[in-house]
Amino acid sequence: MTEAKLMKGNEALAEAAILAGCNAYFGYPITPQSEVLEYLAREMPKRGGVVMQAESEIASINMVYGAAGAGFRAMTSSSSPGISLMQEGISYLAGAELPCLIVNVNRAGPGLGTIQPGQGDYFQSVKGGGHGDYKMIVLAPASVQEMADHVFLGFELADKYRNPVLILSDGAIGQMMEKVVFQPCKIPDLDKSSWATTGKPKTRERNYITSLFIQPEKMEAHNLKLEEKFRQIRENEVRFEETATEDAEYLFVAYGLSARICQKAMEILRGKGVKAGMLRPVTLYPYPYQRINELADRMNLVLTVELNAGQMVEDVRLAVNGKIPVEFFRQTGRPDAHTRIDCSSFGNFNTT
Repeated sequence: MTEAKLMKGNEALAEAAILAGCNAYFGYPITPQSEVLEYLAREMPKRGGVVMQAESEIASINMVYGAAGAGFRAMTSSSSPGISLMQEGISYLAGAELPCLIVNVNRAGPGLGTIQPGQGDYFQSVKGGGHGDYKMIVLAPASVQEMADHVFLGFELADKYRNPVLILSDGAIGQMMEKVVFQPCKIPDLDKSSWATTGKPKTRERNYITSLFIQPEKMEAHNLKLEEKFRQIRENEVRFEETATEDAEYLFVAYGLSARICQKAMEILRGKGVKAGMLRPVTLYPYPYQRINELADRMNLVLTVELNAGQMVEDVRLAVNGKIPVEFFRQTGRPDAHTRIDCSSFGNFNTT
């Protein structure tokens, strides 16, 4: 299937999940991600998968735990408040080393907030929203095409590291319609016999899936094992996209929807003689600290743009490590606002 289709971001993601071999989905409707559940409920059973609308987001994530533990390619999706309800279950999944895909189509908050797009769930996603020492791999799509592509990548990484993977999108990308092409996907035939609870043959001992370790020495050994896995993820799975950084003197850093806006702003600045470039993190965990630090050696200033009150900017400042100024521009719920860039001073931003 290589023809281009015009699809909503949420529906492209759902179709990609089926093509990627997802065979167990559990979710609960919440705007602006309900199309994921609706599409899968309509299409996945036709192709041999199981879809269930659970009674709550808490139930959804625990059903994912059970299905992932039995070796299924399991997935759930929700939006901000629903993801908050899943945090205990996500920590259990990470602690038990179960692969799964979780999708957050971020809405603005806090509280019930609004169904408008936001990026206020960055901290929750990359710093570990649940209890204990764990990390999820976090992918940040910036287009409908990437909504689909990141599903394939997400399941691949979840299987590779036996760890939950989160796709952190937002209400705009989930609802917008763009062209998307689904590339042929070969679903891997993975050997899960060493850990999945699929029944005990005579050839091996029982498999146990748990995150409970009463003996302190066993708990420490398990934590050290997880830490080593997260170290390998940081070393091997950093992904980012650079635009016009070769001669840039000023650098935008933004992800998702904000990166699309910064792309246009960068082009306008270039047209007015300001050498602006952009770095877009594709993985929010692991984060491209090293590359941002390297770019800071030849920049005059970094501008972080987010649809929140300031979250990723903390990681940008850590990456820059005081080499140059890091400025922050935010938008938190005024869709009628416009940004004016004063090109005589790249750090001087005003809203009109």
